[in-house]
Amino acid sequence: MSLNSTPSANRIHIGFFGRRNAGKSSVVNAVTGQELSVVSDVMGTTTDPVSKAMELLPMGPVLIIDTPGYDDEGALGELRVKKTKEILHKTDVAVLVVDGTVGLTPVDEELIKIFKQKDISYITVYNKCDLMSVSEMIRLSQDDSAILVSATDKKNIDQLKEKIALIADKGPEKHLIRDLVDKGDVVILVTPIDEAAPKGRLILPQQQTIRDLLEADAVTVVVKETEVSDTLKLLNKRPRMIITDSQAFKVVAQQIPADIPLTSFSILMARYKGFLDNAVKSAVAIDNLKDGDRILISEGCTHHRQCGDIGTVKLPAWLEAYTGKKLQFEFTSGGTFPEELSDYKVVIHCGGCTLNERELKYRMKTALEQGVPFTNYGTVIAQTQGIFVRSLEVFAGKYV
Repeated sequence: MSLNSTPSANRIHIGFFGRRNAGKSSVVNAVTGQELSVVSDVMGTTTDPVSKAMELLPMGPVLIIDTPGYDDEGALGELRVKKTKEILHKTDVAVLVVDGTVGLTPVDEELIKIFKQKDISYITVYNKCDLMSVSEMIRLSQDDSAILVSATDKKNIDQLKEKIALIADKGPEKHLIRDLVDKGDVVILVTPIDEAAPKGRLILPQQQTIRDLLEADAVTVVVKETEVSDTLKLLNKRPRMIITDSQAFKVVAQQIPADIPLTSFSILMARYKGFLDNAVKSAVAIDNLKDGDRILISEGCTHHRQCGDIGTVKLPAWLEAYTGKKLQFEFTSGGTFPEELSDYKVVIHCGGCTLNERELKYRMKTALEQGVPFTNYGTVIAQTQGIFVRSLEVFAGKYV
């Protein structure tokens, strides 16, 4: 996969924050080498977060995010600040841009406090160093966490990019499926093509799984849910495992021998994003649901709802059939996720292929801190279809 095609969710998210007119957008443009953000002397020019996918060496693929000023005012200003706070939930590295001619302000100090509270690695950038006094430049140059730049004449911009790369913690390399198979293993992928399937392409988790299996030198066989039995007859080698879209769990399980491991794209994605352990523990919450309980079903992406949509149609139907209860369902998608969750009995989230790990863990943490179980589509559907334990056997006993 080329760096340009790396999904945004798999890129390190670098957010630029600060007061209005500190020069955030100018610094972002200098770092990206493009006129990504509109630059003006008028305060509050950046009214919405602006993102740019790029390669930042030696770090690799990243997502640069320019945010509105954190000191914005008025009714619209409050909405812009809210948008900036939402970006903080997904930020891996924060770049605080300070007007070097003004110095740190209470707004800047508040942002630093938030970075520390959220455990976000950050750099303090003093912009407009070409207008600063020599004595102030000498003083700030002693601070290892700070860097002086001039977005106007591009001074120290390369050093800034190097500093960002140094503090970004990529952590150990993670794989979607590659670590669960060996070279030459046969893996069957079941991808239903129904009204909810995107025209002319596979959904992102399916694409990523195929790519990861190719990296592992495994043999990948892609079929529809109606072709599983015939495919098994054609193969002269027992599949290492079968991975299906969660909505086809039941029909696939009925076609294959019990000794062939079976799981879903959603479950694999939850593991990849770091929240499968909690999703498994929380899935049993559906066994305790009562009439009238409120359930939040949340998706990380936004798409046109079809009549057979898995999140808004099929999943609620399976839950009510499994529990025998009349439940209340509410739905969120994309970047929208409520901060107040205490009235819900459980939050059921998609695998999160379009969200980065930090944002998904923020959502999980928000729920758990309010005593609300946080699980995901795949584990809940497996529970309702009676194959919960089987869906986790591919992980060699780690989750069951």
